[in-house]
Amino acid sequence: MTAKRDFYEVLGVDRSADEAAVKSAYRKKAMQYHPDRNPGNKDAEEKFKEATEAYEVLKDPQKRQMYDQYGHAGLGQGAGFGGYGGGFEGFDLSDALRAFMRDFGGGGSIFEDFFDTGMGRGRRSNRGEDLRVRITLTLEEINSGVEKTLKVNRLLRCEVCSGSGVAAGSSRKTCPQCKGAGQVRTVSRTFLGTIQQVSTCNMCRGTGEIIADPCRNCGGEGRTKGSSTVTIKVPPGVSSGNYMTVDGMGNAAPHGGTPGNLIAVFEEKEHQLFTRHGDNIIYEMPISFVTATLGGEATVPTLNSSENLKIPAGTQSGKVLRLKGKGIPHLHHSGRGDQLVQVMVWVPTKLNAEDKNLLETLARSDGFKPPKTDKSFFERLRESLGV
Repeated sequence: MTAKRDFYEVLGVDRSADEAAVKSAYRKKAMQYHPDRNPGNKDAEEKFKEATEAYEVLKDPQKRQMYDQYGHAGLGQGAGFGGYGGGFEGFDLSDALRAFMRDFGGGGSIFEDFFDTGMGRGRRSNRGEDLRVRITLTLEEINSGVEKTLKVNRLLRCEVCSGSGVAAGSSRKTCPQCKGAGQVRTVSRTFLGTIQQVSTCNMCRGTGEIIADPCRNCGGEGRTKGSSTVTIKVPPGVSSGNYMTVDGMGNAAPHGGTPGNLIAVFEEKEHQLFTRHGDNIIYEMPISFVTATLGGEATVPTLNSSENLKIPAGTQSGKVLRLKGKGIPHLHHSGRGDQLVQVMVWVPTKLNAEDKNLLETLARSDGFKPPKTDKSFFERLRESLGV
């Protein structure tokens, strides 16, 4: 199987490109490789599908976030922790054409084959908006896992009309402008053939129905302002940018549809002692030059308690020692990262006369003289920089 190309490379956009730039780049690619302009050209068809698949991901903030963090592998995960549903394993030409028609209008022989037989968009999907909240976590909470209880301001289903938006004794009527289709079409001819431009009906806002007598409590929306309490069970090992999806805890849908989801995005709080690097944690530990020279033991704080760490004799400043399994738990499999202890040799700045005399005596010993090197400082610098 051929490895998938980077989606940003496919569309020729920078990773910081906004939605408008992504859409513009996709339109150019789609026009270049559209099957109507390249009949029988399998290579163009594949590039059309590839560009459309890239566009479908990069235009969607949620899918784009997953792609930026995990690459193509992130798009294959199911709904729930860390991923949205809707992978692209089965993405084919009909999907690509449908996506192109949805955002740019469709027409010509291929569009007629696929969409003039009842496969158009129809009424707008009636779903509530997703809500996003940010949860700040300490390293200790990430290490052990934690439950967070949040109060979320959201739109709730109207209790008076049960979400229908219709006053008691009244009913919905078919929209006279779109005849219940939820959308209106305009037809024009271009070099691609007949293009049908499909837009949402502005009278019924895509529902296909209008309300003659709206509910007074919600103004016909079927939902009112409110709040809910939600408990998020955060597993050990999450990172900044990971998120969990709580189904149905977003905004209620207008007129009694499916509620949206609540997306809880995690953010790691800066720690006073430790720096996180993947699932490892880094701790900088000062030791005296006596301990560095003679060796010894030091008590090191960890996320769980403290550990005794052996300092080898002759330890140099900057040396990294490892406490195996004392880092962050792995999120997707068993085990933990390590705690990396970077030793920093502390040099005293205030000495009394006795200390100075002792050090001056030691300084005359060959064992306290640094080794000579055949290379100059600049030669070593050039080697380290690879120049």
